[in-house]
Amino acid sequence: MVGRAMAAHMRADLVRDALDLAVRRGLISGDAVFHADRGTQYTSGRFRSALAEHGMRPSVGRTGSCFDNAVAESFFATLKTEIGTAVWATRDDARRDVFAYLGYYNHDRLHSTLNYRTPHEVRVGYRQGLTLVA
Repeated sequence: MVGRAMAAHMRADLVRDALDLAVRRGLISGDAVFHADRGTQYTSGRFRSALAEHGMRPSVGRTGSCFDNAVAESFFATLKTEIGTAVWATRDDARRDVFAYLGYYNHDRLHSTLNYRTPHEVRVGYRQGLTLVA
């Protein structure tokens, strides 16, 4: 998970905020592919222009195919299992807990599909590999 944002709406500005955060933090480089479902926030002209500004390519899953978004679906299933489906008293409480979980997920949680490494370890190793090749 490289970008995150939370709001009381699901408009294009929300996903653009998450994308902009990931870019500012140096976690996305040009020619990356942003894959999403067919939600209006992802297919809007506003969001597509944000992808173009960052040199990213859009990818949209097929209608009715859960397999196209299997990685995202798996992440959200894990989030719901590990953080629970609590009802928080305030949006700030939810933001604090969810964002803390994302830090754990990226930096501490081992993933079997990553040979029992964290996403952070894999990303750093990938960047170092690119540096050595260059």
